[in-house]
Amino acid sequence: GDNVAMYDLLLVVHSWLRWAVLILGLVAFARSAASRFTRRPWTPADETVGKWFVISVDLQVLVGLLLYFFFSSFTMSAWRDMAGAMADPIIRFWSVEHMVGMLAATAFVHVGRVRIRKAKDASRKHFLAAIFFGLALVLMLASIPWPFGSIDRPYLRGL
Repeated sequence: GDNVAMYDLLLVVHSWLRWAVLILGLVAFARSAASRFTRRPWTPADETVGKWFVISVDLQVLVGLLLYFFFSSFTMSAWRDMAGAMADPIIRFWSVEHMVGMLAATAFVHVGRVRIRKAKDASRKHFLAAIFFGLALVLMLASIPWPFGSIDRPYLRGL
């Protein structure tokens, strides 16, 4: 029905948007980490990449929350029997581990962005971006259901 079609569409959007999030996060992190050695000033490009990283993360979280609260059979199953869900590694991953890891990563992205904007000098801005965006990326990479992991999902979903 309509719920299945919406679920499928949201899963495809979530799958593809993951790559925008990761690429923007890697670019933001790499620019700041590299500037540690080059002493490059904080530029409008740094600001723009950081802003788009945050926007992409927020869009991804919105899609993820829609899936989590309204469309996922995994989370619906978990809510009916939380003890049983914790015993099932796949349901536990989707109902707890993925959500907690990604929300923690989102918190690092937002706290980092605020701290970067408040920092006075370029070297501090780059340092904060490298730390907070780097930690967010580590959490994201650890919380994504990769095809080579125990929760096997494709690199890209199609409709």
